[in-house]
Amino acid sequence: MTLPSSELSQKPAKAPHSGRNAVHRRGLFRFLPRAHPLSWWMLVITTLAILMNSIDRIILPTLLPAIMTSFNLTEVQAGWLNSLSFVGTLTGAVLFGLFSDWVGTGHKRCYSWCVAVLVEIVSGVATAFCKSLGAFQALRVAMGMGTGGSEPINVALLGEWWQKENRGFAIGVHHTGFPMGQFIGPVLIAAILAFATWREAFLFIPLIGLMILIAQLIIGTRKNHQKVNNWIVENGLTPPVSASLQHTVEHASLWTNAASCLKNRNCQMAILLIFGFTWAEMGIANFLTLQLTRDVGLDLSTAAIISGASGITGWIGQILWGSFSDVKGRKRSLVIILAGWVFAAALCIAIHSAVSGWAILIFWGLFRNSPYPVAYALLIDSSPRAAASSMGLMIGLAVGIAGILVAPVSGWIIHTFGFTVHYLVIVAVLLISCLPLWFIKETVIFKKA
Repeated sequence: MTLPSSELSQKPAKAPHSGRNAVHRRGLFRFLPRAHPLSWWMLVITTLAILMNSIDRIILPTLLPAIMTSFNLTEVQAGWLNSLSFVGTLTGAVLFGLFSDWVGTGHKRCYSWCVAVLVEIVSGVATAFCKSLGAFQALRVAMGMGTGGSEPINVALLGEWWQKENRGFAIGVHHTGFPMGQFIGPVLIAAILAFATWREAFLFIPLIGLMILIAQLIIGTRKNHQKVNNWIVENGLTPPVSASLQHTVEHASLWTNAASCLKNRNCQMAILLIFGFTWAEMGIANFLTLQLTRDVGLDLSTAAIISGASGITGWIGQILWGSFSDVKGRKRSLVIILAGWVFAAALCIAIHSAVSGWAILIFWGLFRNSPYPVAYALLIDSSPRAAASSMGLMIGLAVGIAGILVAPVSGWIIHTFGFTVHYLVIVAVLLISCLPLWFIKETVIFKKA
């Protein structure tokens, strides 16, 4: 059954066909865009994949106090341990992003996606059995390569199964996997800790990916992708991948894709902007359980659950700002998100109890993950010939480098000056991020009535 359309979608180049394709919009469905059923299924699969990435990334920060005790680590050493995951993120995002564009667009992205997800699953499960700190560190890099590599492919894959008019909506909904994972992950971890140790959390949680991988192999076929593109054309919408574009992408070299991305001003500015957002997010998330256990005095299980409070409202921000960017522009949406981020980061200074922690982190959820889907949509708009390469470079250079640096730097600031100075530094980083945002060129075309 085809879902109804939304007034949020951009006006297509020509009026959609009537007759058998016409659908009466009723109830809440009238707020959703029309899309082929297979597009919705791909949205479900990629959202679950992002949820898995989110949980995999939150395992280490959530279990950090227990791991610090197990390996007798200081705050700075624990920060460097978390940085190893982002060494993998940097490497995996760039290499897998370039590899995915080289393998091919559309249904062919399924192949490179499966490889990245398998790396993520295997390295995550292997962590549960490592006995030394050295093995743990090596597997942090490997798991980071899997999560970092699967994310740009995941977004590019989704973007090629939805019409261009509703790209921001689809990527926004898809990215709700992050806030859902940030809430569900700590709850699952807390449940596992009730009868097991931190090792069992690494054993069971990455196995979620096996079901997602099987579903992707069933849905992401050439025949299904052609059905989606035919439906989009028949309904007067803009196909995400044209035949000529697909031919150009598949015959371009890895270095040609990389060069086209790095020469694009929006790609350059997006890397700098997302660097600032990632620094702020990881700076807060990496040490939340430590703040709640050491400074607020909560037990680890309670602190783990509260640390995921942003996931309760995160899905609202993802869909709201992604859809808003389809109508009012990517840049305007990012301006609002940045303002909300600055306010939320400043409020984190006031976390002194479980109640204040819940309240502030729930507010933070409205903005926490919102810049990423909007930035992804911006990059696909700006560089459709190398979508995965662009996002791989952004995730690798911005998320990877920020993730490598922020944990040890934040650990040192917290150890030396405390959490108040730590959050003030995060606010300063966000304010500096206004500069690259100023130079971003809008990609949404506004049409007069």
